[in-house]
Amino acid sequence: MKKNVHPGYYNTRIVCVCGNVIETRATVKEVVHVEICSNCHPFFTGKQKLVDTAGRIERFRRKYGMKTDAAGAAS
Repeated sequence: MKKNVHPGYYNTRIVCVCGNVIETRATVKEVVHVEICSNCHPFFTGKQKLVDTAGRIERFRRKYGMKTDAAGAAS
């Protein structure tokens, strides 16, 4: 390989909001924060759940004045 052309390859930690920490190697030196990983993703767990840690759905409903009725449908 040519020198000074390719990026460095460093030990990196990937941290999920569920608390899972993955040690790997990547071209990024810092810790990488992700919202969903293989421990909490519905495809891998087999469970369907809504992951809304940042409150995006509630913020959207407040912004556009959407209310939910007792059945859970937006009115």
